[in-house]
Amino acid sequence: MTETPQSTTPPPTAYAATDRTVPTRSSDRASYDKETVHAILDEGYVCHLGFVRDGAPVVLPTLYGRVGETLYVHGSTGSRPLRMTGKADPGLPVCLTVTHVDALVLARSGFHHSINYRSVVVHGLAHPVTDPEERRIALDALVDHAVPGRSRDSRPANAKESAATAVIKLDLSEVSAKARTGGVNDEPEDLTLPHWAGVVPLRKGYEAPIPSPDLTPGIELPEYLKSL
Repeated sequence: MTETPQSTTPPPTAYAATDRTVPTRSSDRASYDKETVHAILDEGYVCHLGFVRDGAPVVLPTLYGRVGETLYVHGSTGSRPLRMTGKADPGLPVCLTVTHVDALVLARSGFHHSINYRSVVVHGLAHPVTDPEERRIALDALVDHAVPGRSRDSRPANAKESAATAVIKLDLSEVSAKARTGGVNDEPEDLTLPHWAGVVPLRKGYEAPIPSPDLTPGIELPEYLKSL
């Protein structure tokens, strides 16, 4: 029997642009590069999940985690979007966004004030995660997204906790990143105005971890927290 030749075509390194992922303004700032998108998602902690309920838009801040080309979002089994996802066919249409603000851009004119930022927008259909093994992977990813390595250093959810937790997933297929970098874009005639102009960088940092007062004596700060 003749074997089917294996494809040697490498996987695509970019997402395909669609009508929904091409910005109507400053489209030159958009990127569909997968590494760029993944880096922005992996650095964030909170996403905003948008959907329509009873004909009105709803946007909720929530935690998320990425495993390959899938985003996982969790919440109470009683939360509206998670309940709606289980009832929607073929899935709940959602829009998920993540944004980092890197700097304030102060111009000489109010019109040209801006921020330097990095953002990702994901469109797609959200589906409930019901397979026990995938749920385990998803919940570990959510914990590790906050602090890598933490899922191995904490008790997994028990049956009662698992029953109270719903998980939905969203494939990364219709995705775009957008970013602004650089300095002030003042009008030439404004350059001599007596106003300060420039960039105020923002920095994310971590303070020293504060141990719980009821921590068992002898438990030391783990290396994955020291590395922060």
